[in-house]
Amino acid sequence: MENPDFLTSDLDAVAAWRDQLDREGRTLVFTNGCFDILHVGHVRYLREARALGDALVVGLNSDASVRELKGQGRPINSGADRAEVLEALKCVDRVVLFNERRVERLIDRIRPHIYAKGGDHRPETLPPEEREALQRVGASVRILSLVPGRSTSATLARLTGDQAGPRRPRLAVLGSGKGSNFRAILGAIREGRLQAEIAVVISDVPGAGILDLAREAGLPHLVVDCGKRRARIDAAGSKDLVDRVRASGADLVILAGFMRILEEPVLGAFPGRILNLHPSLLPKYPGKDAWVQALQAGEKEAGCTVHLVTAEVDAGPILKQARVLVEPGDTAETLYARIQEQEHRLLPAAIEEYGAKILQGLQP
Repeated sequence: MENPDFLTSDLDAVAAWRDQLDREGRTLVFTNGCFDILHVGHVRYLREARALGDALVVGLNSDASVRELKGQGRPINSGADRAEVLEALKCVDRVVLFNERRVERLIDRIRPHIYAKGGDHRPETLPPEEREALQRVGASVRILSLVPGRSTSATLARLTGDQAGPRRPRLAVLGSGKGSNFRAILGAIREGRLQAEIAVVISDVPGAGILDLAREAGLPHLVVDCGKRRARIDAAGSKDLVDRVRASGADLVILAGFMRILEEPVLGAFPGRILNLHPSLLPKYPGKDAWVQALQAGEKEAGCTVHLVTAEVDAGPILKQARVLVEPGDTAETLYARIQEQEHRLLPAAIEEYGAKILQGLQP
């Protein structure tokens, strides 16, 4: 039952309080987050943030913004409940609920002296809008300690892992297009050929077909802004992607037609856990239009490969391959159509085999 006497702080009142603190020569610290299921990592983080100054204000994502950030099924606890729990902590002085994904509006209004973020952030990975807002108000950025192994997603995984028999690997599927390989994964799960769960579907393209498939299946899905660099992900996008995948509790990241190259910090966040599907018999023909390269080279066979993703493009350890004969009169279109048929069989099979090894602790 909600406490009728509990109210989160009004933004104007917090801004006025900041001015009072400033006149008194005291320092206001600001941080933000979802704080869905409070755990010791949160408490240590908030204590450390409060120790940076004389007062701590926490910006708390509303239920709608948590859902946008974390997917359907979140938050577990309502915004009012989360705020009441936070304000019960001695280290928290004020809580402000906000509806946006980003906090630049709160930064502009509150004008904190210090902005605190967790150890999985770096100043350069903050979204550009937030960095600009911090510069406008003259706030310094402090990166706090990371408490390993403590997260809401890990807590949820432990709570749900033993309720339905043996745990199945959870997949974060990334795609930029129509989602034909994602459709194949869904089909394999429904038919029992793939023992896995879809944790989240992520695209860098608003309106991509893969998002429609996820929506139709009632699965968590979202868009990550990867920046304007073609085929690359900027620092803020990489940080956002890592956060979203971690929040989903995924065991494996599956690249199913994702048209951006993954670099650090994404690779380091999920070592040995990112699988890619490539339309050639690697190590032959890495890169774009591999089937066209095979056809132009006069190859007698082509195919597809599932491999682990490393810093070198299409050069990670090979997990599984399927071969396709090049027939007389083949065009790029006819050859690719047959390769796709094999891709739709190969990818679920590779996930099934490698996912089992991950859960058994036989892989990193």
